[in-house]
Amino acid sequence: MEVINTSGRRKTAVARLYMKPGKGNVTVNKRDVANYFSTSVLQYKINQPFMLTETIGQYDIQVNVDGGGITGQAEAVRLAISKALIEINPEWKSTLKQVGLTTRDPRMVERKKFGQKKARKKSQFSKR
Repeated sequence: MEVINTSGRRKTAVARLYMKPGKGNVTVNKRDVANYFSTSVLQYKINQPFMLTETIGQYDIQVNVDGGGITGQAEAVRLAISKALIEINPEWKSTLKQVGLTTRDPRMVERKKFGQKKARKKSQFSKR
């Protein structure tokens, strides 16, 4: 099996992932995953696809993440890992889909409109 290349997105965060068989090393932006995603909740989100498919420690992963915040980046990496695992074994798609790891979260920040203060906030209306 050669290197599998997938991508995942969440809000404005984009994760480009390279997965190959190995010992379970995960590097994010040339840093260790525990160093980059410091909280245990974010580390759980990244390991969630591996726990569901029972493949913890079987693949080496190198991820380049850009944009967004740290939570959006972690969820973008999670989507990229799920897509790569489905590419390896299509039978895992049903287990990952039940938990909701195969769907991209489309929610984005609404743009600011001209003549207004923010996306929805308007200046106060004066009747007279």
